Amino acid sequence: MNSNISTNMQAKVLISALPYIQKYTGKVVVVKYGGNAMVNPELKKAVMSDIVLLSLIGIRVVLVHGGGPEITDTLKALGRESRFIGGLRYTDAATAEVVQMVLAGKTNKDLVSLIGQCGGKALGFCGIDGRMIKCKKLDNGTDLGFVGEITDIDPQPLANALYNRYIPVIATVGTDEGGQVYNINADTAAAEIAAALGAENLITLTDIRGLMRDVNDPDSMIPEVHLGEVPELIERGIISGGMIPKVQSCVAALKSGVKKAVMIDGRIEHSILIEMFSDEGIGTLFTK
Repeated sequence: MNSNISTNMQAKVLISALPYIQKYTGKVVVVKYGGNAMVNPELKKAVMSDIVLLSLIGIRVVLVHGGGPEITDTLKALGRESRFIGGLRYTDAATAEVVQMVLAGKTNKDLVSLIGQCGGKALGFCGIDGRMIKCKKLDNGTDLGFVGEITDIDPQPLANALYNRYIPVIATVGTDEGGQVYNINADTAAAEIAAALGAENLITLTDIRGLMRDVNDPDSMIPEVHLGEVPELIERGIISGGMIPKVQSCVAALKSGVKKAVMIDGRIEHSILIEMFSDEGIGTLFTK
């Protein structure tokens, strides 16, 4: 009897997801994955399983990843300190080499391999491949070294991969016209990639529940933020530090035509599926 109840419940869950599957089938969904949400091996495998499931039911998933903790650990092993300014990593020439090595090498290929273990097909990219992500030195009034600002994205390599039913996995390094390699904030790159591909949804995985009015109060999450509210929230310090580029990427994506942008807790198992296949959703939704 318990087995029948369990089977019935599973069937109801699948049926309830049907309208959402129909909504997203054939559409592009960009998932930005990084930070501490990448640290736990079991959780990482659950995220990759979600992405494989989405791909198998016809959703065209693009995974854009960072790798801050791995970069920090590698720099520490080399006897170098990490420094952040306004939520962005200061990147001198030596750090730029480490970023390229870690992101485009180990981190990217580890994720491609894990997707394969979960039954999916992935292709690893970085912005240098095919000059897919062109950039210049970021000029925001603060010298961040070799931190790049995207000037152009060629989405064709990603479109080709999606057409052939591969999951593109993208490390966010790019080059300028002279071939200089730059570290690009993964949140910013995910928004630009989502816009270039005409994505239906940009999902940013974080290591908190969403945007919080008080980071020390787990019940202070803001479920929905209108774009017009963002400047005031930054001014009041509610959006600060590393949260600034995450929120700004959601704003930029919506302004560039992406239909939906949401920030969710990547520490919750199967959070991507909960967000996409239920009315409730989780995290903070950004709206025009």
